[in-house]
Amino acid sequence: MSIDLNDYTIIKEGEAEILMHAKNEVFFNKTQVNNRDMSIAVLRTFISRREQEHEALLSKRNKSAPMALDKNVSLSDVEEKPNDSDMNIEKSNEQGIEEKINDDPCTTTLEEPVKIEGKVRGELKPPRVLEALSASGLRALRYAREVKGIGQVVALDNDKGAVEACQRNIKFNGSVACSKVESHLADARVYMLTHPKEFDVVDLDPYGSPSVFLDSAVQSVIDGGMLMCTATDMAVLCGGNGEVCYSKYGSYPLRGKYCHEMALRVLLACIESHANRYKRYIVPVLSVQMDFYVRVFVRVYSSASAMKNTPLKLSYVYQCTGCDSFHLQPLGRTVSKNTSVRYLPGFAPVVPQECCDCGKKFNMGGPIWSAPIHDQDWVTNILADVKSMKDCYPAYERISAVLTTISEELPDVPLFLSLHNLCATLKCTSPSAVIFRSAVINAGYRISGTHVNPLGLKSDAPMDVIWDIMRCWVKNHPVKAQPADQPGSVILAKEPVLQANFARAVASLSKAQAKKVARFLPNPERHWGPKLRAGRQITSKHVSLLGEEAVNGCLNDQDGERDAKRQKTEKSNDDDAIAE
Repeated sequence: MSIDLNDYTIIKEGEAEILMHAKNEVFFNKTQVNNRDMSIAVLRTFISRREQEHEALLSKRNKSAPMALDKNVSLSDVEEKPNDSDMNIEKSNEQGIEEKINDDPCTTTLEEPVKIEGKVRGELKPPRVLEALSASGLRALRYAREVKGIGQVVALDNDKGAVEACQRNIKFNGSVACSKVESHLADARVYMLTHPKEFDVVDLDPYGSPSVFLDSAVQSVIDGGMLMCTATDMAVLCGGNGEVCYSKYGSYPLRGKYCHEMALRVLLACIESHANRYKRYIVPVLSVQMDFYVRVFVRVYSSASAMKNTPLKLSYVYQCTGCDSFHLQPLGRTVSKNTSVRYLPGFAPVVPQECCDCGKKFNMGGPIWSAPIHDQDWVTNILADVKSMKDCYPAYERISAVLTTISEELPDVPLFLSLHNLCATLKCTSPSAVIFRSAVINAGYRISGTHVNPLGLKSDAPMDVIWDIMRCWVKNHPVKAQPADQPGSVILAKEPVLQANFARAVASLSKAQAKKVARFLPNPERHWGPKLRAGRQITSKHVSLLGEEAVNGCLNDQDGERDAKRQKTEKSNDDDAIAE
């Protein structure tokens, strides 16, 4: 079927090009270039790590095999010592077997190494990637054309028009895309359930919540494979609809300044829950909140014993309704005795009925993932790869800034404080971030920023230390008298136990801050955000999403189409009247 290029717009991103029809028939979001670039960077690091792990496994097996042979030989020596002729026969047989296997073409496609007389042989297959919700196929095409060493990329969609567009774009991108990418019309859930443990990488990027796909996705990934998952329903995850979040993700969100990081941790806890049902568990390597969505990259493993550690990675959150104090309640704990480990419920409660700082009640949220959400070794490798190939990433400035900020986060501190919120509670002027950081460091605690919020601060200092620092600050910067029942008044009425030292600490600025590296960039253009679903009719209410010019242009086009249809209808009616 011939294609009239005049009806399409050619969109180029990275090395891939796609044809987009003038009508909003197949979903394409320009804003997600950050998402796609970050995914390519992680995928490159995953392929490199996968090869290293495979080589380490071969090396380990090759080392263990001679030891086993030596033990067998020593046992046989006691019974009967072989003569020289017998040893020569064994060597010739071993060489013949090795030559036969080396000549066999089937040995190049083995996933698991084959042991031959104490030696291990085998090759690692190129990774198979499943893009479960492909739409135009741009992401799958970029994977195939830009990621070295990638194998087959399977692009799925449940919309016939999207699959046709994807197949058209595959042909438009030439022989490399045609040989590596295949598109299918299928329900992603059914396809993943019928292909268990077949894909090295599964990519979920739905329009909205991924919750309905998680159960089948964790079954479709091989052991040690990668699951990439996006959630764009931020209003639900950040506490706008707590009951909806609980029904979709099994966790209740809280509306604190840390809500976007809590959204990441709610999503990770949900994925872990689905994986545990099949004796599997996850290990996060990178978790990102960017633009209008959250994106997590986790590896999936199978182990019934390791799965028992899940309660140790989850916690409930107690958030004070009066001040910014929050506390975490772990779900489980372990007790070690000799060589055995017992798994027990966590000690409770971690907080009294009323906040010790301001006297107000607590809201409870969760459970959330309270273990680390990044692997800092991975983050370092990904950032180094991105910097070495900056010309290959259209969104290089943004993703390098995000990765730089993530590399400086405290990995073992869940959630964060907002300095401005602390000051708003006390009705005081805000100290600079450097002064506040210095006070925390001088008190003997760690502190860092967070990629989620430029004003957020992660610290392992307990809340009583934080409030003592703020009390000392207010003593030097007095505030107006407030009603006695206000949370700030109750906090300031107490004398500080810790005398804060506001002298500037050496580590008060991170390396990126000291070098004045950009870490939080503005949006590249106006109306940078989520776009409409494919097939939605554009109306005047979409100005905030698309911009006034784009909406007016679409409305004019729609009016022109209506006029043309009306004229055609009137002409046909006139022709019918003349004929009669």
